[in-house]
Amino acid sequence: MSDLAAIAEIAVSGYFYVRLAKPFLKNKRGVFRISAVYFLILFLCHIISLHADYYVINGVAFSAGFCVMCRIDRRNHAQKVFLTVTFFSLHWFAFAMADILYDNVYHYAECTEFMAVHLELWLALYAGMLCLRLVAESVLIAIGVSCIVKAYTYKQAKMTKRELLMLCVPSFTGMAGFEILRYYRTFYIIENGKRTESYEALALLYYVVSAAAVVVVVMLYQRIQANQREKLQNELLAAQMESIRQHIGQVEQLYQNIRSMKHDMANHLLTIERLYAGDKADEAKAYSAELSVAFLEAAGDIRTGNPVTDVILQEQKNEAQKRKLQFHAAFQYPTETTANAFDVSIILNNALQNAVEQAVQYVDVRSYRRNNAYMIEVRNDFQESLQWDMESGLPVTCKEKKDGHGYGLVNIRRVARKYDGDIDITLNDGEFCLSVMMMLETKR
Repeated sequence: MSDLAAIAEIAVSGYFYVRLAKPFLKNKRGVFRISAVYFLILFLCHIISLHADYYVINGVAFSAGFCVMCRIDRRNHAQKVFLTVTFFSLHWFAFAMADILYDNVYHYAECTEFMAVHLELWLALYAGMLCLRLVAESVLIAIGVSCIVKAYTYKQAKMTKRELLMLCVPSFTGMAGFEILRYYRTFYIIENGKRTESYEALALLYYVVSAAAVVVVVMLYQRIQANQREKLQNELLAAQMESIRQHIGQVEQLYQNIRSMKHDMANHLLTIERLYAGDKADEAKAYSAELSVAFLEAAGDIRTGNPVTDVILQEQKNEAQKRKLQFHAAFQYPTETTANAFDVSIILNNALQNAVEQAVQYVDVRSYRRNNAYMIEVRNDFQESLQWDMESGLPVTCKEKKDGHGYGLVNIRRVARKYDGDIDITLNDGEFCLSVMMMLETKR
């Protein structure tokens, strides 16, 4: 009967191990292989009666579960270490608390006159106590797992080694205390037959506090994460506001130039008429050509199908020409789609600003559509090497994150994902290429 209870306990632990790990795994196929490996190792050790510390055997089983977890989802290994260490500690805290409950209830029951008279019920009492212990352990583990899964809001966020160390400290310190209490209970209480109610109460309180500490640290960590994300969102908003301010300034300059041209247009037409009236056709043609050049400079020569993107491309082209860069634009705004002009302008403005600043010879921007996929590509020559941020997967910027600077690629990615797309960055043969994909629906 004790063997069946031990096997049931192993199965319960394996089940809740998966319950804790599953929400954190992006790839959930074959997730129950974690519990299968964990269960198989402990089951075989129990069958062959391996003479090793049960604490060590569990450590091996949990390590095997961690390896399977990493094979299922090959990312964020630090978080998987945290999950394994945390469940390992919660498992033992629950085991110790259930053990205290089992011992005290069993001791109380066996001391009653009823059990002294009804000897035939001792087997039923033993079976009932084993069931009570299993249920208590299952409930305690379920509560701990549920609290952590609920408290851990940003489950897909990458965990750093520093964060891993911070989150594992309560588990390590709790397990150290568990070992001390287990040693004291084994060699001073069980072997000597001395039961002390104060020890039982203090031990139970310690395990409750240790389990609560694990959950509380997770909650504090997630609160810090939330504050950091809120700060980032505020900084991204500031960057967008700066982008809006630039767009407004560019549009105002465009319309100011057009108003100036309109104001002087009557005088220009009168001058051309007088030149033709005076048989000065060559001078009239030259004057018309100069007027056309001035008009193009004022209104711009780029036509994308949207005035906002016209202004941005014209502005960036002018900046590129000031830097003596070749600027080629084959960009067309996705008209008659669900694209928002402001979202597209964020992509263009940030991408072209970065390209113009980093280029030495040329900048190339183009767009094309394939079914619902709308692609924007911005290329420029690039003579330096890239350093990548492992957390974001984006190149490390040399700009300080001040007044919205340094968030260009973050803003671009945010807009692309808004349209169920993403960005891709490649560096080949001295050419930097930023590809942005947006999934757009046709307007009805």
